[in-house]
Amino acid sequence: MQFINPKIDYAFKKIFGSEQSHEILISFLNAMLYDGNDKIQAIEILDPYLAPRLRGVKDTYVDVKATISNDQGESIAVIIEMQVLNVEGFEKRILYNAAKAYSNQLDIGEDYTVLEPVIALTITDFVMFPELDQLISRFILKEKTYLVDYPIYDIELVFIELPKFQKSLEDLESLTDKWLYFLKTARKLESVPTVMDDVPAIKKAFAIANQANLTREELDDLEHRAIFIHDQRNAVKKAERLGLEEGMKLGIEQGIEIGIEQGKEEGIKEGLERGKLEKRLAIAQQLLGIIDDAEISRMTGLDLMAIACLRNN
Repeated sequence: MQFINPKIDYAFKKIFGSEQSHEILISFLNAMLYDGNDKIQAIEILDPYLAPRLRGVKDTYVDVKATISNDQGESIAVIIEMQVLNVEGFEKRILYNAAKAYSNQLDIGEDYTVLEPVIALTITDFVMFPELDQLISRFILKEKTYLVDYPIYDIELVFIELPKFQKSLEDLESLTDKWLYFLKTARKLESVPTVMDDVPAIKKAFAIANQANLTREELDDLEHRAIFIHDQRNAVKKAERLGLEEGMKLGIEQGIEIGIEQGKEEGIKEGLERGKLEKRLAIAQQLLGIIDDAEISRMTGLDLMAIACLRNN
């Protein structure tokens, strides 16, 4: 079997955001948000298009959008995004989407008390927080000095950095491990690992990801998206290489200029020193037949050995 790459947004939407994906998405969100515990009782998968309510406000898309009901009877809006490329403004877009998902719940005249919490879950195929050694990071509003939570715990940003997940197939233990392994390695596998047999939702995800179950049009769309991402990555690499080469060239040119200037300074300094020495030697030469060596040394600054050499000449 050959599986599509879940990290490509088109494939991610098909696996986690289709009509047949309810069981898959519940299991996945329980793993990513609740440490594998069965907190989610029901889920509704929504249109991921976030239409603005105000004219002129930017339209946005997320990969999957859903409303979950947890075991405490709360309803929570969840927006999920799979991000492969670390593009400029990405961090702001995540916050923008979360704020929009929160504000778009209200119609004109509705009370703020009906607002439901929003969780923005973002999976990145790059390291976003190198200063943190944890795989999953969660951000909420806190008081800046005392780090006290804001009274309303309504917007949470959750980030999962795939490069930090390094477990092999033999090391998989938790539901979270198995889902992360699926995301990171599915396209390289030729069959469903037996360790996944106890998670029907992951086996179903593998079935959806099986290329044999996709239409020709779906495979073409997937291939075009993969080529686009590949081209974008190469463009970034080329820009970094050209930037490095330009930086090295500029550094060499600056180094040569500095070297020339330093050479000029050293040459002028050495010339002045040689001129002063020759002037003292000339004066000493004139005084050899008039005063003794000690007095010549005092007047010219030359040592007695130098003056003795002048006499021998």
